[in-house]
Amino acid sequence: MPSSLSPSSDGTLLRKQQVNNTAPRSARHSINHFTMLLLFALGSNGSGQLGIGHKEDVSVPKDAHFDADLPVTTSIAKIAAGGNHTIILTTTGNVYWSGDPNTGACGKFTQTQISQPPRFYPVDFLSVSSPQDPFGVGHVAATWEVSIFTRLDAQGRNTRIYSCGTGQKGELGLGNFIFRTATPSLIPDFPPPDTEIVDLAACMGHVVAVLSNGDVWGWGNGRKGQIGAPEDIVHSPRKIEGLSFKVAKAVCGKEFTCFLGSPGSGNIMVLGSDKWGIKAKVPGQVAGWREVGASWGNLFILKADGSLLSWGRNDHGQLAPDNLCQVKHIAVGSEHVLALSEEGDVTAWGWGEHGNCGPLSTSDATKGQQNVIASSKFIPPGAKIATIGAGCATSWVAIQMPST
Repeated sequence: MPSSLSPSSDGTLLRKQQVNNTAPRSARHSINHFTMLLLFALGSNGSGQLGIGHKEDVSVPKDAHFDADLPVTTSIAKIAAGGNHTIILTTTGNVYWSGDPNTGACGKFTQTQISQPPRFYPVDFLSVSSPQDPFGVGHVAATWEVSIFTRLDAQGRNTRIYSCGTGQKGELGLGNFIFRTATPSLIPDFPPPDTEIVDLAACMGHVVAVLSNGDVWGWGNGRKGQIGAPEDIVHSPRKIEGLSFKVAKAVCGKEFTCFLGSPGSGNIMVLGSDKWGIKAKVPGQVAGWREVGASWGNLFILKADGSLLSWGRNDHGQLAPDNLCQVKHIAVGSEHVLALSEEGDVTAWGWGEHGNCGPLSTSDATKGQQNVIASSKFIPPGAKIATIGAGCATSWVAIQMPST
């Protein structure tokens, strides 16, 4: 049976009083005259990666703090999480970081920033941009200690890609001799001429980029074949050969990569390790897929009818519960999943030892269960849950609500 928590059960749901205009200013960001954006986080926080003002794990949603107001008309496009840092991309192309910056994965930082209670700061692109050539970002991804950003050109295309952080196995994509950089650095000669990057994905040690012509390139740790042959560490982008269809979307697990064609084609292929039956259990086709996600050891495909297909590891309840409601969106973390239902509930399941699946009663797993960690039933009229995200034992819920 699912563990459905009521709004009075110690704050697990985002309660109405949590998201009204008495919330701290750091949690309220003006989008325009009519709406505000509020971001809540829970889970692993030992390096301040939640940006909630301290470094303790939390099992109830807490408001994330930003150093400056988010730009007008913005919303959250993607949340990318490394082992101990978080990168947030807004729909206006702005990027923010929180967590441990000492690996270089957050870009340049100041001693003042790390001496303050943890919060989100803008990523510093000053060394590679100018007023005439601003650094707008289209896609973000993160390995354990590396962040990757695509840069928009004047036509709004993702035609350049940068990385920063520490990568001992090629994760930076900057060649054989660069293992650390705290400044976002251009990955040279990629993507190829007359193409752009349309999708970007990463996991602990490898990165893949899907191009507008349907090709896929990868770099990083490829010793399990997750970025094609030969199986080796790859220090610069390399085209993945052997894909029999044009790829539209890719997601990365710990030692595998899943490639999908357009929803109409239903094409799907997995490269890499077959541990947990990741390759053996791939369906013949997935026509009409809406969203796809990968954990360290699982794959999840949201189908057109709102059902969720999952396979892989299940020792901590990572697979989708049998009684899951019709799903609108999913967010897949390292060993847990969030799902936003058509009714407006955000449920979590999987390995929740850090509180990322909400309060735990008897164990660190919600095996066969789902905890409701946020609900549209308990936020003010006119507000809506706009975005969900999941990282390395971290969970995120963004709410848009009317301003007063």
